[in-house]
Amino acid sequence: MNRTAALDAVVFGVDIQSGDVRGDAPSYALVTFDGEHVERDVVSRRKLRRKIESDEPAIVATDNMYELAADKDQLIHFLGSLPDGTKLVQVTGDERPEPLSRVAKRHGVPYGKDPMEEAEAAARLAAASVGQEVSAFTDTTEVKVSRGRSTGKGGWSEDRYTRRIHGSVKKRAREVESELDGAGLAYERDVTEKYGGFANAVFHVEARPQDIPVSTERSGDVRIEIERMRRDGIEFRPLAKRRDHVVVGVDPGTTTAVAVVSLDGSVLDVASSRTNDTAEVTEWIIEHGRPVVVAADVTPMPETVEKLRRSFSAAGWEPERDLPVDEKKHRTREHAYDNDHERDAMAAALYAFDAHESQFDRVAEKVPPQHEVGRVVARVVAGEESVESVLRDLEGDEEAEPEQSEHEPRELTAEEKKIKRLEARTRRLESKVEDLKATVKRKDEQLDEKDRQLEKARSEGRREVRKDREVTRLKRRNEALERQVEDEQEKREALEDKLERLKSLWKLDHSNFADVSEKQEGLVPVKVVAQFTRDAIEDADERFGLARDDIVLLRDASGAGRSTARRLADVDPRVVLRNGNLSDAADEVLFENEVPVAPAEMVTVQVVDELAIAREREVEAAVADWERRAEERKKERKTEMVDQIISEHRADRPASGEN
Repeated sequence: MNRTAALDAVVFGVDIQSGDVRGDAPSYALVTFDGEHVERDVVSRRKLRRKIESDEPAIVATDNMYELAADKDQLIHFLGSLPDGTKLVQVTGDERPEPLSRVAKRHGVPYGKDPMEEAEAAARLAAASVGQEVSAFTDTTEVKVSRGRSTGKGGWSEDRYTRRIHGSVKKRAREVESELDGAGLAYERDVTEKYGGFANAVFHVEARPQDIPVSTERSGDVRIEIERMRRDGIEFRPLAKRRDHVVVGVDPGTTTAVAVVSLDGSVLDVASSRTNDTAEVTEWIIEHGRPVVVAADVTPMPETVEKLRRSFSAAGWEPERDLPVDEKKHRTREHAYDNDHERDAMAAALYAFDAHESQFDRVAEKVPPQHEVGRVVARVVAGEESVESVLRDLEGDEEAEPEQSEHEPRELTAEEKKIKRLEARTRRLESKVEDLKATVKRKDEQLDEKDRQLEKARSEGRREVRKDREVTRLKRRNEALERQVEDEQEKREALEDKLERLKSLWKLDHSNFADVSEKQEGLVPVKVVAQFTRDAIEDADERFGLARDDIVLLRDASGAGRSTARRLADVDPRVVLRNGNLSDAADEVLFENEVPVAPAEMVTVQVVDELAIAREREVEAAVADWERRAEERKKERKTEMVDQIISEHRADRPASGEN
């Protein structure tokens, strides 16, 4: 067997060794095939998943996809867990799989009923591009840029906090957009705009996750999620491009047109070209199917069409008289074509189909589901065999004829008849080969000239493409720079706004603080924290900094635990002014770290925007009050400790007396 594209990487063949996929612990026969070497192993479901993740095989092949999953939901989950470059292939077909033994026999692959042998057969078949890829996902990927944290439920700085988060989402979304543009990927963007920027931005990218220059991340205010879009159900796609049996219509001449019609009468394709090159026409037909009938729209059949018919060993069809133009227009009225030549070729194919339609239907009715109808039709129509003889030949179950005497005349067996047919076909093909060799020799000279012309045209085309790409790149770069300038302008405006607020604080005169005289009393700055939470402390530290000996005002001191209190104690503030009561845990941590805490009512605090000031003497009084209370608290603790020691000593004395 020749190596195929499937063997550019490893292929896993899998079959259930023991147990049931619906049970707790099925084991699998696993065959690893690289085109030359075979490795065999028996693994658990968990180990199989780990090997797929670590080895990233090109294909995981099986004769039944539901040996890997108990139902459709589990199968979709399994497909979603496969590495990006790994396919799941069912080698026995799609929704109606054939027996593995029949598929292996048809493709000349060794087969045995042992699970390990079945796994090896599946691996070898998939490596030969036999089977259907099982897919539950499209080639479209959703990239979602959204908020990485909640915007909160209120608070004095909620607006600014929310604006910052939405601004960060907007900035990261623009960066993602620039990266997608730089990679040349097609996408659609859907944005939800909110106060200060974006709440989220969703990109539907026409690419698989491994081809996208963005990865899943979560950092601070922003997170990025990447998810491949699911299909409505399970889809099967053949590994190898299928070439169905077709009816072909040809209109030869200075412009040659060819049309292809399926055996159910559907127009599959039509094309025309200003060429009389039979080889080029033949190649086009081969790419679109295997001809059963080759037809012309005139009689007698032109020699060019006849040569094509002979080269494919197909049946011929021609009308009793040249087809009139009005009849050809009427027959092709429901189909699109670019010129009269394509219309004539399509009409020839459709009229040929009409002539054989009843025969196609009769053959299809007699062909069992396990056989390909087109294959039988081709031999019945072109080879003039009966349906029964073709089926017997395909199934290989024709009984042997009774032995006859060596000198007695006997009827040829089916195999001998087949050999004779093949010998006759070989002679026809050899004749055709000679004709084609002469044609190839004649065309080589023409091809050399065409190649030179084509290379020149390609060179000019590449220059134009490079020019267009450079223009596009510069446009995208310009757009990115414009977005960067806009972001910098927003930052500058925010900083200017903050500077103005700072200036207004320093320019405050006596009218702003009617009960405070700057000349008579010293003023000290106070830093305000909205809530006694870690996020609020971090936010204040980020906006105006928290340092040792700062005076900190907690607008809401309730709810903090030990870790939050330790975070504030690490700042080592001069005093903490609280609104509301501290939790016992937070109060204990601050007391242990000797952080003075006083009710906010003890100090007159004047607030301007985010900044505040207080009287130095009132702050000193609050600290002194805390020190007095702290000393009393320590004395109480010592007293309690002494009482406890005495109580314990008294409790131990009777026990000592007994000893």
